[in-house]
Amino acid sequence: MISYNIRLFNFYEESQRDSYRKMLQLLRKEEPGIICLQEYFVKGSPWAGEQKLKEGLGGRVHTHFKLIKSGSSSHYGIATITRYPIVRRGDIVHPGSSSLTIFTDIVVDADTFRIYNNHLQSFRLRRVEGNLLTEITGEVQEGSMSNVREIYKSLINGFASRSLQADRVKQHITTSPYPVIVAGDFNDTPVSYTYRKMRRGLKDAFVEAGYGAGFTYRGKYPPNRIDYILYNEEIECNDFDIVKVRYSDHYPIIAYFRRADRKAASSGQHSPRK
Repeated sequence: MISYNIRLFNFYEESQRDSYRKMLQLLRKEEPGIICLQEYFVKGSPWAGEQKLKEGLGGRVHTHFKLIKSGSSSHYGIATITRYPIVRRGDIVHPGSSSLTIFTDIVVDADTFRIYNNHLQSFRLRRVEGNLLTEITGEVQEGSMSNVREIYKSLINGFASRSLQADRVKQHITTSPYPVIVAGDFNDTPVSYTYRKMRRGLKDAFVEAGYGAGFTYRGKYPPNRIDYILYNEEIECNDFDIVKVRYSDHYPIIAYFRRADRKAASSGQHSPRK
């Protein structure tokens, strides 16, 4: 499966208007059974946007979208796309926030799995991030304290909101009647409360089968690991990869799974790309 924050397909980035095509080419090339997208964006009809995406992925996929209105004619949200049948779709509401979580029950052969796709609260620092960077380098002094106060407030609000969201999602996970895979952009690091809460009782695909520093974010802030794929013991991850393409401010992450009680034949095992 792939989890990927696609940054609105770079819709507002003039220099990267072909990102939509490149991202779809990447997803088709990898041929994942499950795709979890965050920061999905569509201008105009959501239905037409969904059909265009499905056709771009080859057509034979099942979808679960959760969108919210953004402006007069745009929608923003998350999407889970799979080539396996979907038997249930649901969402977890995060009151007072544009953060989104959906869960999708899929059937693989005779087994049912629940996929959680998350985009948790961000720090909302984009309005002041330029000032933050210049303050760090000492290039600007005027208005610094005002910006620091605004940044501090955003950080505190972000930590608090994500903590509540992580609690809410984790409580729902504990009620799942099926093995779970929990993916998405948590907007927090591996030392955070958010990550520790979400991971409790689950395995981290990067920790189990990845390598290197594991950075998934490549934006203006220092690189870090804020995108995850977690899973429980009924499932086994035998490889994990971070695809270093610059189509978004996040890298797509890929985990390769099988049922833990079913040992793959040696001829069919995926060979780790290290």
